Amino acid sequence: MSQITLFSELGLSQETLAAITAKGFQTPTPVQAETIPRILNGTNHIIAQAQTGTGKTAAFGLPILDTIDFNAKHTQALILVPTRELAGQVCAELISLSGQHKNTIVPVYGGQPMDTQCRALKRGGCIVVGTPGRIIDHLKRKTLRVDQLQYLILDEADEMLNMGFIEDIESVMEYTPKSTRILLFSATMPDRIRTLASKYIPNYEHIKIKSEAVTTPLTEQLYFEVKNRDKFEALCRIIDHQVGFYGMIFCRTKRDVDEVNNQLIQRGYTSEPIHGDINQTQRERTLSRFRKKTIHILVATDVAARGIDVDNLTHVINYALPQDPESYVHRIGRTGRAGQSGTAITLMTSNEYRQLVFIQKLAKTTIERRQLPAVSEIVENKKKSITDRLESQRDTRVGNQYRQWAEELLADADPTTTVATILQHCFDSVLSTDQYADIDTSVKSGKKGRDGGMDSHGKARLFVAKGKRDKITPKGIIALIKTHVKIKDSDIRQIQIMENFSFVNLPFDHAETLVRNLKNSNERPIITYAKKKR
Repeated sequence: MSQITLFSELGLSQETLAAITAKGFQTPTPVQAETIPRILNGTNHIIAQAQTGTGKTAAFGLPILDTIDFNAKHTQALILVPTRELAGQVCAELISLSGQHKNTIVPVYGGQPMDTQCRALKRGGCIVVGTPGRIIDHLKRKTLRVDQLQYLILDEADEMLNMGFIEDIESVMEYTPKSTRILLFSATMPDRIRTLASKYIPNYEHIKIKSEAVTTPLTEQLYFEVKNRDKFEALCRIIDHQVGFYGMIFCRTKRDVDEVNNQLIQRGYTSEPIHGDINQTQRERTLSRFRKKTIHILVATDVAARGIDVDNLTHVINYALPQDPESYVHRIGRTGRAGQSGTAITLMTSNEYRQLVFIQKLAKTTIERRQLPAVSEIVENKKKSITDRLESQRDTRVGNQYRQWAEELLADADPTTTVATILQHCFDSVLSTDQYADIDTSVKSGKKGRDGGMDSHGKARLFVAKGKRDKITPKGIIALIKTHVKIKDSDIRQIQIMENFSFVNLPFDHAETLVRNLKNSNERPIITYAKKKR
């Protein structure tokens, strides 16, 4: 296929192109450029292999929106996804690309009342997006009929197979007509997909998009777990803890963007919003100020932030957890560029843990849990910043009037008291701890190890009965661990060596094996689960 650089070259209708332009898309991604014309102009089944974060939803969504008949009441496209969160995200993406058909694009997944879904399907679900189990429930009840189905889309197919949905997928396929066109999208091509294809997807075209790094290795990825009411206070602490903070904050809705931005301005931060209700002229002015660092914080929605290209960001903060790995990758890709390091931080509540795990797995990344910076740390950072600023100006030329004034102040007073008084007068509001509200850090989530050593991102904290007095080193701890369990050096993290003992983090499965192997030995275990602080 020749190089395609514009959506207008793909064969999409003017109505669809207008929706794309309104969303801020300009050029198709490789998987979109390769897939959309084949769906529009061909008849073969398609297996598209492309990594997460490459725009697969639009790759199948745009041509489907262009080809099905929304005036008909029957289901013409069925999209299977592995999780309810992804079902909601795909549905929202399709609706945003074709808003006037909102009532005919129906999400179907567990956790929702069955009768509500039945009514929505009865009204006419031209496109149905759902998880395999709930789709089968509706097929068996005959509340979902697929006898006139044109498209069956398997999104994140490898993940569905990993989650044990192979039999459910096959069951759904048994319900569909032989004329149904199957479009399978997957990041990888394991043998189970090849077996499924040989049985149900004859004569398919295989589109393979060259993999690139999904997330930049220069971006440190962290998350803080807080209660919803504490999110804004947590955000302020993160901003204040970083000297020279320059970043983007992502919210889910336009209303959230405005609310967070207004609160930041009230706290004295230089911040401006970007979302769909802001006109192009104002948007360009805001971006210009942000690039010039006249403002240091940009609060945005995902859609409005598309196409924003700003280098040297210190942080990207997910004020709301993104609903899918694609959005996460797009967001954090705005920091850690051009050889510069950056930090991506996600604020989440305990009930969002499952979605965080899903994002980590599909984005093939690790998001580490951290504790929010203490107020004392923030104050010390601010003091250091002020000290550095004062010292950098110490050798600059000082006017005679200020020298004379200084001599008068110091003539009959203690120099330390005088300087302290000046500092307090100038920086009391900056260093005040009163501006920070208490944050409840007692939230708990995730699975626990036997002694509470398991943290909520799949790592176990282990106690090592050797420390500095034993002349143990990080290299020695790694060697000790590898004597008892097969593990990569890169999976052994956060080694802390104290005077009489040490701590280390391992993936939970490896930690289980290590502790079990040591218990089975005749010697007293030298490594055990760390006791949880009480």
